[in-house]
Order: sequence, then C-alpha cells, then structure tokens
Amino acid sequence: MIQINQLSKKYKGADTFSVFELNLQIEEGEIFGLLGPNGAGKTTLISMLCSLLKPTSGSFTINDLNFRDQKKQLKQLIGIVPQEYALYPALTAYENLYYFGSMYGLTGEPLKNTIYDHLKIMGLSRFANKRVANFSGGMKRRVNLIASILHNPKVLFLDEPTVGVDVQSKNVIIGHLEELNRSGTTLVYSSHHLNEAENFCTRVAIIDHGRVICMGEPGVLIANQKNAHNLEDVFLSKTGKALRDHA
Repeated sequence: MIQINQLSKKYKGADTFSVFELNLQIEEGEIFGLLGPNGAGKTTLISMLCSLLKPTSGSFTINDLNFRDQKKQLKQLIGIVPQEYALYPALTAYENLYYFGSMYGLTGEPLKNTIYDHLKIMGLSRFANKRVANFSGGMKRRVNLIASILHNPKVLFLDEPTVGVDVQSKNVIIGHLEELNRSGTTLVYSSHHLNEAENFCTRVAIIDHGRVICMGEPGVLIANQKNAHNLEDVFLSKTGKALRDHA
C-alpha cells in the first residue's frame, strides 16, 4: 500500500536531516506503528506522506500513486488525524463534520447520515449540536477522528490519536479504529503509548534520528531482544535512556 524509497527531509536552516534516506514498505490492511523518541522524525514522515511537506529527496507511492505526479488522487485516498485538534471551536460537532465532509466532496443526505452514524458509534449523538469549544479533550479527539474518516479512506494516518484522553474515550477510539481496519482501511499510527502500540499494531518500526533502527511484529521484537519483557524494553534498548528534549 505504501512504498517509501530513500526519503529525506531537511528543514531550512537545520543542521541535520529530520528524516534521512528512509526506506519502508507498509502492506495493505496493516496496522503499522511508527514509534520513536521526541524529534525522531515521525511527524515529519507522516506530513510528507500526506503531502503536507515536500521531501528534500527520495520518493514514495501510496496505492501505486506517485506523490509528484498524482498528488490530487493520492490525497483523495487518505485521511489524517493530526496531533493537534483540527476543529473549529465556535462551530458545533455537526457543523464541523459537515464542513470537513463537504471538502471531501460529500453532500446532502449521504453526508448527513454518515455524520450521524459516526457520532452514534462514538457516543456523541446527544452532543451533535453543541459547540466543540465546550467539549472535553476525549470528546474533541473523537470528533477529530470522525472528521478524518467521513470519506472512507484507504489509508488513515494517526499522529498520537489517544493523547490526553480518558480510558473510556481511548477504548472507544481504539475499538473504532480496529473496526475500520477490519473493513479494509490500512492504519499508520504514531504514538508514545508503547503498551497501546504493542497490543494494537500488527507491525511496528522504531525510528530514531530519521532512520528506521528496527522493525517487525511487536511479539517478535520482544522475543528477539535480550531481557525484554515488553515493547518499552525494546524501545529503550534501541534508543537509549537519555532525555530527548528539543525545541
């Protein structure tokens, strides 16, 4: 589904590459985890794959579509759940979703029905006409997710989709993502919640300094790492315990 070849990104004025000559292949139907410390290049990689950032060099395809020549068609295939809320706080949940749905070319009753179906699944039906500004963090995360899947994307990119939410919201979000995956959507998921990734992802890549340093099924990575009991042990072994503060 996604083929990445020698992909690199160096920001203007930066001393080093955020992503450097990265090669990766993600199969159709996977729940693929991109894991790494702060500043490892995860968000930069996702931004390039969503055509929000132009690569410095290298190439990638999504569903055999080239990002250089077929960007418009490629964008129609994907959805993205950003790390920050991508919602208009002064609008209601329904108004936000109708706006984003119309940007995907959806209109009328089909869009209205899709919105209400997703609001029901996410436990938000009775808040449809409430302003998003008054929502809790977990409620905003759920609306944020709905906005990215109204057009039924083939690939969904998720950048910290459960950060800062309560256990109940997290459970609903993960459950709906698993249902989307069973329906055929390929998920590319980035998170610092390693226990969540261990149980959620079919395969993960640990990235550091813009490069893939190890990749595989979580259980296999744990089994192959000496004295590792979970994915966090593997992560610390591969990336070290030094703080990764950056600005």
